[in-house]
Amino acid sequence: MNLNNSIYILVFVLTSSLSFGQMNTYSKKIELKRATSQWNKVVLPNEVFKYVKPDVTDVRIYGVTATDTIEAPYILNLSKTVDSNTSIPFELLNTVTNSQGYYYTYELPVKETINEIKLNFKNSNFNWLTTLEGSQDQQEWFTVLMDYRILSIVNDQTDYTFTNLKFPDANFKFYRLKISSAEEPILKSAHIFKQAKKAPEYRSYSVNSFETTQEKKNTIIDVNIKNRVPVSLLELTVDDKFDYYRPISIQYLVDSVKTDKGYYYNYRTLATRTLSSLESNSFQLPSTLAQKFRMIISNHDNQPLKISNVQPKGYLYSLTTRFIEPAAYFLVYGKPDANFPNYDIAKTPASLPDDITTLAFGKESDISKKEPETTNPLFENQWWLWAILGIIILFLGYFTIRMMQKKI
Repeated sequence: MNLNNSIYILVFVLTSSLSFGQMNTYSKKIELKRATSQWNKVVLPNEVFKYVKPDVTDVRIYGVTATDTIEAPYILNLSKTVDSNTSIPFELLNTVTNSQGYYYTYELPVKETINEIKLNFKNSNFNWLTTLEGSQDQQEWFTVLMDYRILSIVNDQTDYTFTNLKFPDANFKFYRLKISSAEEPILKSAHIFKQAKKAPEYRSYSVNSFETTQEKKNTIIDVNIKNRVPVSLLELTVDDKFDYYRPISIQYLVDSVKTDKGYYYNYRTLATRTLSSLESNSFQLPSTLAQKFRMIISNHDNQPLKISNVQPKGYLYSLTTRFIEPAAYFLVYGKPDANFPNYDIAKTPASLPDDITTLAFGKESDISKKEPETTNPLFENQWWLWAILGIIILFLGYFTIRMMQKKI
């Protein structure tokens, strides 16, 4: 065997040992089944999030062969909303008023489909009803929106404005907006849009407990999810049918400390929004790994709202991965000191096939770690140690006396 062959064998052994050692530094693994294609998709199950870091950087995919352990690269994807907002040019033809309200007529130079108009007023503290109509020739008008409420509340307790007109896709050359108001609206600007979006895909989570309490002028809602999971949406069901506009603070539990008076729970504010009868009470949030959430609704001097349900949801976390050789592949996770992996496929755009295989899972299991070898002490029984010390002392005493006698 020459020197080059010896070096190759040494490098192979060291690389295999290093890869296997890296896999053993994680705490959990799940076998990936049907891993026969080159490109595959792994949708992370809820069980994974109980053990991963908040930034999900301690997730890896390893393939195990008879002679080697290889790391498979992946791209992390979240099933977020994909927005495509197109601003549509228009011209304001005229502004008129009569006893019924104020009218604004717009013309679109190029016929386009629209579904939203954003209005910006100089006025504050108003509550107006609007009607939006469309026409191709300004002779025959068709109703797009009827009695659509726009609102502004600005005071020491609330700062809330809702002035966006949202409606199904409409395709007219002319649009006429009517605002029913005794006060003259001072319209600073208007913007017309075609909003196109791919709806996000959510996973609903089971709620273990849901508790509502009243404290002073606040309604406190505590929600406990079954497991620690990534939450990116909270949907509140309000049973009341009257108009309401309440500030709401959304918090999540960071940690808890046991004291002499019980547990102290440390919550961190995730978002501050407005609970409003004009909008769907679904609050998009930064995706956050947590199990307990708290919502605080400021009622001020109003009667508390009846909240009958809170539904937490989260984006799907998926890994698009590439397998380069046959192996038994495992999803491994749970390593507090792990860094985000640095893969080429995450930096350079790759042409992915349309028919990517979604892999099934085996059972979750612990990754066994080799216990460090410990050497037993030479003398486990202390009596042996004392006996040997006694013999040594006797020998030293005997030779010391002999030496003293010789000198005499």
